[in-house]
Amino acid sequence: MLRPDELDIAANAPPAGCPPTEAQAYTRWVATHHYENFNVVSWLLPKELHQDFYNVYAYCRWADDLGDEVPDQARALQLLDWWEQELDACYAGKPSHPVFVALSETIVAKEIPKQPFADLLKAFRQDQTVKRYATWNDVIGYCVYSANPVGRLVLYLCGYRDEQRQRLSDATCTALQLANFWQDVSRDLDKGRIYIPLDIAASHGVSETDIVERRFDGRYIRLMKDLIARTRTLFAEGWPLATLVDKRLSIDLQMFSRGGLAVLDAIEAIGYDTLRHRPAITKIKQAQLLGRSLLSHLAAKVFRTAAEQPVSTTPKSHRSVVPHSKPARDVAQSYEACHNLARASHSNFYYAFYLLPKLKRDALAALYAFMRNIDDVADEGADLAAKQRGLARWRADLDEAVTGRDHSFEGTAALPLDSPVDDAAARTLPALADTLSRYKIPTRYLHDLISGAEMDLTVPTYPTFDRLREYCYRVAGTVGLTCTHVFGFRDPRALDLAEKLGLAFQLTNIIRDVREDHELGRIYLPEEDLQRYGVSPEDFSRSEATLGMRELLRLEADRAWDCYEEGAALLGLIDPESRPALWLLVHTYSALLARIEALDFAVFGPRVRLSRAEKLVFIGKARFTRLTEENILEKRDRDRRRAGGAGGRRRAG
Repeated sequence: MLRPDELDIAANAPPAGCPPTEAQAYTRWVATHHYENFNVVSWLLPKELHQDFYNVYAYCRWADDLGDEVPDQARALQLLDWWEQELDACYAGKPSHPVFVALSETIVAKEIPKQPFADLLKAFRQDQTVKRYATWNDVIGYCVYSANPVGRLVLYLCGYRDEQRQRLSDATCTALQLANFWQDVSRDLDKGRIYIPLDIAASHGVSETDIVERRFDGRYIRLMKDLIARTRTLFAEGWPLATLVDKRLSIDLQMFSRGGLAVLDAIEAIGYDTLRHRPAITKIKQAQLLGRSLLSHLAAKVFRTAAEQPVSTTPKSHRSVVPHSKPARDVAQSYEACHNLARASHSNFYYAFYLLPKLKRDALAALYAFMRNIDDVADEGADLAAKQRGLARWRADLDEAVTGRDHSFEGTAALPLDSPVDDAAARTLPALADTLSRYKIPTRYLHDLISGAEMDLTVPTYPTFDRLREYCYRVAGTVGLTCTHVFGFRDPRALDLAEKLGLAFQLTNIIRDVREDHELGRIYLPEEDLQRYGVSPEDFSRSEATLGMRELLRLEADRAWDCYEEGAALLGLIDPESRPALWLLVHTYSALLARIEALDFAVFGPRVRLSRAEKLVFIGKARFTRLTEENILEKRDRDRRRAGGAGGRRRAG
């Protein structure tokens, strides 16, 4: 029926009656090679649904192109009739066209009725014969066939068939269609169509001729404001649907609704002139929208967890495994105190905790709380002796919590029992002791971490990289080692790789914070490297990096990347349930280093950061995509490794 070269989308189509595998490969190609405001199938959807979505999308895409891409009206109607005949054959059990060969399996598996597919064809036929809409109700009536069937098909694919969800879906889909109409006024005019209801336009003094001739003034602005307000009402009406579906689909639904609202925002941002301009949603904006959807989902999960597990109850899972530990109720309250501290710190790591099962999540909160307390002792105040006594007190408190025996500590005077350090220890150490025992974490890791904090008090510079490596092990390698015990491992190589990743993380921090650390009286970059690149202490006070400084930082970045690349193998050595959390941490830190490199080490101005939207996108990927050693690291822009072009890579040593 379709003539050669009559439709671009047919160029890669396999022959009629092809095997299902070829048909499915084709529908996947169709779904991933067409522009939409948002991806047809996001990585948030369950993987087992991807092919079904590809198949349904390919049907819709073909029908749309038959109506829109064939210039002759009579021919377009003829082809739409042919497409409906193919649909009938599919439902009769005799699919022929490759799209229907693939779609037939979805129809059977999901028990999808023919009606929504047929309704879409009514809309595409209507586009051939109806170019104007007299009233608002006429436009809404068109959406019943052009948009609402798509939402219902999505519900069928996800196993929902009830009237309530369909009604909410209809509101959302109609709103999305209307937002697209107001976005595409100029495009539709080029095709001879006006979807703006002429009665609404007339109420604002805008005539059909004004629209055709693209007369933009205050009247059109008032018209757009009215249409946008009506559309926002429909979005609000359909919003509750996201709370009534599977959490993975929920994020996608929120994403589409936020995307439609963003289109309306974009129209407002350009001053409502859609007669001559088409507002678009940028990739950055899409990431922000996804981030908001993920954040809403995560916040809801956190609030549900808090509501379901009040502090006053003691879950069976927190029966202490430490023989001489506090009562179980005290341990549960201690874990809650650790979570509160971690939550209040607004650390990126806290969100990674929620990718773990509850027991492991609690364990990381206990470890984080201890490390945060140690940092606070080392960083706050100017009295060196008091800081040293404070760290010594934490050593003693740590040992007492683990062994149940009081331990003396070095220092000229003991701190009062009601001091902030003792109070923090009392609140958080029972959970830490339980974690150390439960996951068989050697206490020496935490003593080494305290030694790292003590180095920050007395060691302002590092003569060699080996000396810096020792410091990095203490403050960061120990973090990787303790977390790896919680993650779970059997291969002893895991601990070496964890230490590598800790070194990579710390080198990334050192590169990012080089000026800030100098202002605090610390230079972590090895003196031997400063001399090698002719960098003087005065260079740390400049407003931008010198050439020598950039080369020096590039050397340290290369060292960090070596550690990242080697440490990536840890992903396959830990328990599968822990991999999303590790993936997120490694991907986030490597993305930060990649960003610093892309900015050519511009670390002497505003602090280099990843946006909240970017971080939340990473959370979504960690939760819903396949995680591998190949994608755990953010891609490095190797073309920008060296100022002025390519060059040999400098390595440590």
